Amino acid sequence: MLFDLPLSELRVYKPDREEPADFDSFWAGTLADARSHPLSPRFDPVDTGLTTVDVWDVTFSGFGGQPIKGWFLAPHDVAASPFTRDGRLPCVVEYIGYGGGRGRPIDWLLPPSAGYAHLVMDVRGQGSTWRAGDTPDPESGAATGQFPGYATRGIADPETYYYRRLTTDAVRAVEAARANPLVDPGRIAVNGGSQGGGVALAAAGLVPDLMLTLTDVPFMCHWRRATEITDSDPYHEIVGYCQVHRDQADRVFRTLSYFDGLNFAARATSPALFAVALMDTVTPPSTVFAAYNHYAGPKEIEVYPFNGHENGESIHVERKLRRLAAAARG
Repeated sequence: MLFDLPLSELRVYKPDREEPADFDSFWAGTLADARSHPLSPRFDPVDTGLTTVDVWDVTFSGFGGQPIKGWFLAPHDVAASPFTRDGRLPCVVEYIGYGGGRGRPIDWLLPPSAGYAHLVMDVRGQGSTWRAGDTPDPESGAATGQFPGYATRGIADPETYYYRRLTTDAVRAVEAARANPLVDPGRIAVNGGSQGGGVALAAAGLVPDLMLTLTDVPFMCHWRRATEITDSDPYHEIVGYCQVHRDQADRVFRTLSYFDGLNFAARATSPALFAVALMDTVTPPSTVFAAYNHYAGPKEIEVYPFNGHENGESIHVERKLRRLAAAARG
């Protein structure tokens, strides 16, 4: 059912942002520390039996220089792609939803089949819910593929919060994509849904020169309102934590303000396509519109009135492909 604000109100919903005074210096310092470690991107060819798509096993250095896994896929015949320029391809950097991991290469065939390079970033410490992962989160002692949740891991301090590490990995994934000789470094798009959409939005706020941002029903936006109007996880993990740690709510939301999509959106300048579903109780529509309405760059939003967290599915994928093609052609 429709449970949030009416669409007419959602379209103008632009709440005040809860932004810490040191937001920019926090992220500048975090990324400078990550970049003090060599990126060391490795692309090791993998024989998958595919004939039209080539695959590489990826490793690069993320937060703290820690190794992050991924997949890199590209059309076997690069010259045949309509988007090839000077032997290089535009690249889609993919971020994965909550609890998922990089899975297998066959899970990610759409972008290379459409003529793009595709770097899929594994999710540290996740990958035991709906798709397997291969990257541990050593900062928290989490083994590869731990079951959710993650939303309260290290939440007492922004320095230790899980999403500081994951967001840093996301920025470094863009840098790893740009280091691949098949990739045109000036034509990088970021893409994801739910947690992946929130991470894509964060990357857009921290990487100023992206070609396109594709963010579907993004998580990690307008945390306080989300916890007040939905009982669904992952936001409800925050509620559960605050129910027990009754005296720490202010501290929790201060930490979360460093990772709020509204604050990243206000700094993002690349063209963006959002997706929102009006019956979505996982990432409520008002939280998505709050990020959209604060987004500083050129933007569009597709609204799916009768859908939940699945949003537009194949119809929206087709719309994203059209938007990608227009951006890649420039």
